[in-house]
Amino acid sequence: MAYSEATVLAGGLVHIPILIGLVGFFQKFHAGITKRPGNPTLAEKKSPQPSVAQPSTAPKAVKKPAHPNVPVNTYKPKAPFEGTVTENYSLLQDGAIGRVNHITFDLSNGDPQLRYVEGQSIGIIPAGQDAKGKPHKIRLYSIASTRYGDNFQEKTVSLCVRQLQYEKDGETVDGVCSTYLCDIKPGDKVKITGPVGKEMLLPDDEDANIIMLATGTGIAPMRAYLRKMFEPTEREKNNWFFKGKAWLFMGAPKTANLLYDADFEHYKSQFPENLRYTKAISREEKNTKGGRMYIQDRVLEHADEIFALIENPKTHIYLCGLKGMEPGIDEAMTSAAKAKGLDWSELRPQLKKAGRWHVETY
Repeated sequence: MAYSEATVLAGGLVHIPILIGLVGFFQKFHAGITKRPGNPTLAEKKSPQPSVAQPSTAPKAVKKPAHPNVPVNTYKPKAPFEGTVTENYSLLQDGAIGRVNHITFDLSNGDPQLRYVEGQSIGIIPAGQDAKGKPHKIRLYSIASTRYGDNFQEKTVSLCVRQLQYEKDGETVDGVCSTYLCDIKPGDKVKITGPVGKEMLLPDDEDANIIMLATGTGIAPMRAYLRKMFEPTEREKNNWFFKGKAWLFMGAPKTANLLYDADFEHYKSQFPENLRYTKAISREEKNTKGGRMYIQDRVLEHADEIFALIENPKTHIYLCGLKGMEPGIDEAMTSAAKAKGLDWSELRPQLKKAGRWHVETY
């Protein structure tokens, strides 16, 4: 997943708040929420937590994860690290739309070495200059690999990149950085910055429940999560053996556009009690109204199960992909919450404050 320098300058990714409702549900849910450590954000100051009495039998609150040792900005735009491309291949099947590549960079020559954790991003500075003769601006991309890399040697980082193309004045325009990345070859040198970001990090709890909503290259951080959860080598290296429920909702225009699909199907076959994998293929499937099947339609179909998981204070929700998916997801959750007598607009800020709602869109 990629997002522009404007986002970087604004201070990070766009974050969307989320979830709270009826007293019966809220009493159980609210017990699992505590105020985030440190000073409140502007959003928290504007939306203080409602004062609601808790039953004396309320379970012990679950604190928001702190993640104190996460590396940030090891390499900055003025002094980037020069990584070497080790592989660059297409992720699409025959008949797919567009161009999406998996690209891996060697980090072994860094001093210090660029290290990262699952859910972070790195910056890429494309080679060349813009129309004004200035260096191209940095673009951020969500990391698609775990901290150990695809080869488990802790010295590579991988991206999942879709070539941006759009029409302007009757002509097709190629995105500068995405085209640059899709075209680079093994052995090429690339300027890399970062890592950045703490919004999309996984909880440390092996018993956590992880709901993942992704479209297109928004699958990048989800791939890292699932590898950490279910790859045998990853489990051993981390001494972290996921025991909770992981549920991936993946949206794509065509079956040929599903990214890392074979890997996810394999994980599901090996861990059927821990992983669910639900797909929404917009140009091949119909929703209940006869329209195209989008990820929000799948969310609505499984609303009861999703809300049952949300009621558990150990459940985290991750949303990544095109910014245009947010209104659809919000509408689906609003409808689902209303059917259960809940108010989504009240419920979602509480999930955000509890560090259980994680959003990265572009």
